[in-house]
Amino acid sequence: MFLNNLKLDENWKDILRDELADTQLNSFLENAYASRKQIYPPKSEIFAALNITPFDNVKVVVIGQDPYHGPGEAHGLCFSVRQGVNKPRSLQNIFKELKREFSDFREPASGDLTKWAEQGVLLLNRALTVERGKARSHRSQWKRFTDKIIEKLAAEEKPIVFILWGKDAQELGAKVNASEITRAKHCVLESAHPSGLSCYRGFFGNNHFTCANKYLLKTGQEPINWSL
Repeated sequence: MFLNNLKLDENWKDILRDELADTQLNSFLENAYASRKQIYPPKSEIFAALNITPFDNVKVVVIGQDPYHGPGEAHGLCFSVRQGVNKPRSLQNIFKELKREFSDFREPASGDLTKWAEQGVLLLNRALTVERGKARSHRSQWKRFTDKIIEKLAAEEKPIVFILWGKDAQELGAKVNASEITRAKHCVLESAHPSGLSCYRGFFGNNHFTCANKYLLKTGQEPINWSL
């Protein structure tokens, strides 16, 4: 099957065994990548977020929408772009908020957020693939898969910070708030999306990066170094 031929961290593979065997998703992706359509990210990077941030290492979850759907942008981590690629507006606004929260933060030349992922920040999109120029084009196919990821993380005993920017992320993150047990166990931070259309409706000034680190310290975990 298409998905089982891709590199995936063993713990995630065990957790997502049923989803990896989903014949409908496998058939859809196999046909999409075999077609003349341009699909992002490259096959080898579909599971980049899960490979860089193994299940047991997750401390913070940031939920995005789709992979970027322009040439050369998406590389498997939400909001992140490859080194040398112009930073999209949402990512620019994320860096603006970081500069507001941390006086010593300096905006990096690159928009590659791999260093966050290596520290335990799962940069997860609701859909792990997208067709060029067509936002949400693969959303429904990935719903079961990404739902399962959030359900398993919400069931973890270890406290986790869930950062939910915008309606799409908050819909998926609702699984964390599904019971009093999970609400009490984790930290859920919600605000508007950092896109140019909504950043002034509550994203700027949300203090999510500071709040996440305070919660990690409170629960005996190492804070995230948000500098890149």
